[in-house]
Amino acid sequence: MKAFNMAKSDPNQILRLLPLVVGSLGGILLVVNRSLTVELTSTQSRSDALGIILSALLILVGLIWQQVQPRSPEAVQLIGEERFELVEELPEAAKIELAWASHLLLTNTTTRSILVYYQDRVLMRRGILPDNKKINPGVILRRVLETQKPVYLVNLKIYPGKIEFDYLPENTQGVICQPLSNQGVLILGANTPRSYTKQDENWIEGIADKLAETLFSLCMDAQAE
Repeated sequence: MKAFNMAKSDPNQILRLLPLVVGSLGGILLVVNRSLTVELTSTQSRSDALGIILSALLILVGLIWQQVQPRSPEAVQLIGEERFELVEELPEAAKIELAWASHLLLTNTTTRSILVYYQDRVLMRRGILPDNKKINPGVILRRVLETQKPVYLVNLKIYPGKIEFDYLPENTQGVICQPLSNQGVLILGANTPRSYTKQDENWIEGIADKLAETLFSLCMDAQAE
């Protein structure tokens, strides 16, 4: 079961082990064949020597692959409960937009937790999340709001500023804070470190821009009324 889980989390595990297994098996078979040979010829000696060299090279390649080939980061089971919470007084159009955007992110990226913080309140919480619903913007979130530039924390546990994300599962592995213009932040939590690609980041930026435009328009309409 453990080997199966390793192969599932790292699809290249079997490929990396293949040279080691083949090289070791070849070397063992050559030794067995040599020990069972009654009369050794010069041709067989040369063949055995060549076989030993090839087996040693395969083992060496396998050991090198274990060191240099990147392994897929392992996913964790986030601590929290599955939630989908929207502010009741939001216009129906805003609810639909938030539901659409969050569904896309949860089903097409490693995102497992989503919060939309807009105009000093949490409009939506979706995914695996703890009980804490309150967001007190810390240094990172304030920087995103002030600069309107995203922040991607590829491995949250190594950042001292992780304590400000107490509204995410305590074992969240990666976080993206994507600005919603200068009015809010789209906060995404992943269950795998270093999991978002550059393409994912560009896609998340596009979704955030769409959300920001929709929310701003709806807020302006509400104020006009």
